[in-house]
Amino acid sequence: MIEWLMAASWSPYLVGAGIGVLIWTVFLLSDRPLGCSTAYAKTAGMIESAVSRQKTESMPYYRKITPTIDWQWMLVVGTMMGAALSAYLSGGWSISVVPPLFKESFGTDEMLRLTVALTGGILMGLGARWADGCTSGHGISGTLQLSLASWIAVICFFAAGIIAAGLIYGFSFL
Repeated sequence: MIEWLMAASWSPYLVGAGIGVLIWTVFLLSDRPLGCSTAYAKTAGMIESAVSRQKTESMPYYRKITPTIDWQWMLVVGTMMGAALSAYLSGGWSISVVPPLFKESFGTDEMLRLTVALTGGILMGLGARWADGCTSGHGISGTLQLSLASWIAVICFFAAGIIAAGLIYGFSFL
């Protein structure tokens, strides 16, 4: 089993089956879909609450989505820890400000890389909240429930990803 955990890549069939079991378990235990983007909004609410609890409690959004640590918030933390552990065990762990693919296309400017990463992260977060869910919420939980909105969202995720990759790295794949 330890060799499987230390592999550089895992079988997509086993991982897919594992995600299916995870989603089934989440629905069974929490009666809610799996998703991660709400955890980021909750984190912003917790930070804002530390600065001004009264202001945060008066906001309609945070009355609906209480800024607390819950299982979805812990899922995000666990995902980051699991990814780091997996990279470490497989020998792929490395920290770089400018990854090789970015360096090939745009050079070694660290400020450009950080600006692009920050801008992309903010846009992804805003898009996830605007769509009322992220790729895990729509792409995994929503499609599993045969939600039309989730299927449309997933098609848009793929189309936007292809277009963005083409614009950033060139359309050599066409």
